[in-house]
Amino acid sequence: MTPITPDPSRPSMRAAVYRRFGDPEVVEVVDVPRPRPRRGEVLIRVAASTVSMADYRARSKDVPPGLALLSSVTLGFRAPRIRTLGMDAAGVVEEVGEGVDAFRPGDEVLAMLGAAFGGHAEYATIAADGPIVRKSRNLSFEEAAALVFGGITAQAFLRQAEIRPGSRVLVNGASGAVGSAAVQLAKEAGAQVTAVCSARNIDLARTLGADRVIDYAAVDFAAEGVEYDVILDAVGNAPFQRSESLLRPGGALLLVVTDLAGVLKARSRTRSSGKRVITGTGRYEAEDLAFLVRLAEEGRLRPLVEGIYGLDDIVAAHRFVDGGRKRGSVVVRIGSPIAPTSSTHTESSATEGHIK
Repeated sequence: MTPITPDPSRPSMRAAVYRRFGDPEVVEVVDVPRPRPRRGEVLIRVAASTVSMADYRARSKDVPPGLALLSSVTLGFRAPRIRTLGMDAAGVVEEVGEGVDAFRPGDEVLAMLGAAFGGHAEYATIAADGPIVRKSRNLSFEEAAALVFGGITAQAFLRQAEIRPGSRVLVNGASGAVGSAAVQLAKEAGAQVTAVCSARNIDLARTLGADRVIDYAAVDFAAEGVEYDVILDAVGNAPFQRSESLLRPGGALLLVVTDLAGVLKARSRTRSSGKRVITGTGRYEAEDLAFLVRLAEEGRLRPLVEGIYGLDDIVAAHRFVDGGRKRGSVVVRIGSPIAPTSSTHTESSATEGHIK
């Protein structure tokens, strides 16, 4: 396999890369060429990113049934097509490409890199007209990074559901990055929120704003007979067949995690049932990210951080995420620490033992 060799004519940077699919140990920190911003792009000096479930799926190629071939087009067939993971980034603008006026060097920003990945490196690029916004002064870089992946994903799905005050919303998987943001965003929209999670996360779900919490090991929410206007499934075990009877006429099923059959049948099920089945976020928008930042700045949205790892400990971060029990986001500090202008404390389940 072709090694990654820094170009001596270009500045280098440290990055966590993987050359083959597999367990966390396939990830290693090496020197690679630093990217250059092209026309219309921003170069970010990354302070923090997260190891998300999307990174887990990309690294391991553990994808829902039927999606192996389709995902390989993006991820690669025999070897990773994109070697540096990380779908989000918080940091400082280092340089801007030609034609960029919206940002300038020194701006503190957060960005959703999406399927382009690249956040697990000291520098990353993104289009200036993409999902990148200035960071709030009262958010640390770690909090800002934790806001991005789960927050923008939850917002992109919930926006399609048209939640109104009084809407009944169920969030399945309420303690993860997407679920914890979805509970807060639905509550912010005026919904009555039911959260489904494990027993150890019941108190957490309540602090996020859930009106009612179901321990999935004790109660099967699908057998309760309670109807909802919106069901958001961030786990992958509440497909249309299980959830249809729980949805009110005109309701929406938001499948954050689904298999190929769920994707292919979404339109036909929407037409036949009169209940919307939504399986994608659509394009990530800067306005969604700006909305999240504004809520966080006002104390109405809390980025949830499970633990913070250094770049050299990124294998441990991947291993923790692989366990499937993280609450909120697992953050990785990238490169030299960059002090924020100010920061506020975000309640976290991390202990000092987690912070590396």
